[in-house]
Amino acid sequence: MKRALAVVAIAALALAGSGCNWFKSMGRKDNVEPPTPLLEFAPTLQVERLWSASVGDGAGLSGARMTPAVGADGRVYAVSIDGSIEAFDGASGRSAWRKRLGGSRGFLWKRGEHSMRWSGGPAIDGDLLVVGGLDGQVIALSAADGGERWQTRIESEVISTPAIGGGLVVVRGNDGRLQALDANDGSRKWVFDQSVPALSLRGNSAPLIANGVVYDGTDGGRVSAVRLDDGNELWTQTLSTGEGRTEVERLADVDGNISSDGSALFAVGYRGQIAALALDSGRPLWQRDLSSYASVALAGTTAVAIDSDGNVWAFDRDTGANLWKQDQLKYRWLSAPAIQGNQVVVGDSEGYVHWLSLAEGKFVARERLGKQPIEAAPVVAGDVAYVQDIGGRLGAYRIRP
Repeated sequence: MKRALAVVAIAALALAGSGCNWFKSMGRKDNVEPPTPLLEFAPTLQVERLWSASVGDGAGLSGARMTPAVGADGRVYAVSIDGSIEAFDGASGRSAWRKRLGGSRGFLWKRGEHSMRWSGGPAIDGDLLVVGGLDGQVIALSAADGGERWQTRIESEVISTPAIGGGLVVVRGNDGRLQALDANDGSRKWVFDQSVPALSLRGNSAPLIANGVVYDGTDGGRVSAVRLDDGNELWTQTLSTGEGRTEVERLADVDGNISSDGSALFAVGYRGQIAALALDSGRPLWQRDLSSYASVALAGTTAVAIDSDGNVWAFDRDTGANLWKQDQLKYRWLSAPAIQGNQVVVGDSEGYVHWLSLAEGKFVARERLGKQPIEAAPVVAGDVAYVQDIGGRLGAYRIRP
């Protein structure tokens, strides 16, 4: 990622000397390469915007990739850093309920005053809706009406989506710790410590729960697996090994979420590799050199990834063979990809949503949500993709027959 301006590096190293990973708070505006101009094309796919709405102030410049969540009942839930949270009917966009989150001491968002800033999530499982915050708070709500069920606090900010499963809520703190909370009352069940380097990217991989195991990408460029019931480590696999004399040159991170097809894990590291890993041991099934800050999307026999320059790549899921590369979105700071039907859908730093053919990587449609960057991955439910930008605008797009 093109962040190596001298002033940025010097500032980062100075702060690294104090033992903090403040590099996470640097925005993507440090990119020195201009976005590739968009080329006109004849759309071959009809995309319909069903509705759009605004949710508070969005993520703003916090760097949190706040992604909407879709419940089993078709409702869409979205949260803003200012504590605005709202439930929408997924088909019409009508508001089912909205509220403003407060803190354990009753603080609400007010500029210039003490505030509770919400940044991780939301995550949903049945009627349980969970959101984390920049001040370490974790709150659980009823998805039906937004009523508070419990609230607790951990020692570090939460900027990734919690995971819910097996009666537990697993939260990833910015200090590297995984913490399991009782889904009924928020009480702490176990803590798994992971070392954090002095510098890392702004963002954290969200924990993934599958088959009684919690999988997590770390700021040190590793993927870890721990038991869900007690937090004991099962294995660790390295995807990214930073090399160099300075902290900036040694930067290594698994920042995007880990994906699974039920038989293998798929993850990618910044200045590292994209790899398919065995679920039980972490043994690489295949791996290819690729540097990325985003997640891997899976569809059929294809794995799709975004590299750190904004190129879109498709790999054979079973062998890792390269299928195609799309380089016309270079330096546009793409979101992580999602799969909608037979298309790859991504957002960019100028508010555009792009649809690419999953088979060939060609552009098939383009829409603009707004003028704010789209940093969170689109969320696809059924035939609709839900996209949220950092200004809080939420849009629903359906592919028309």
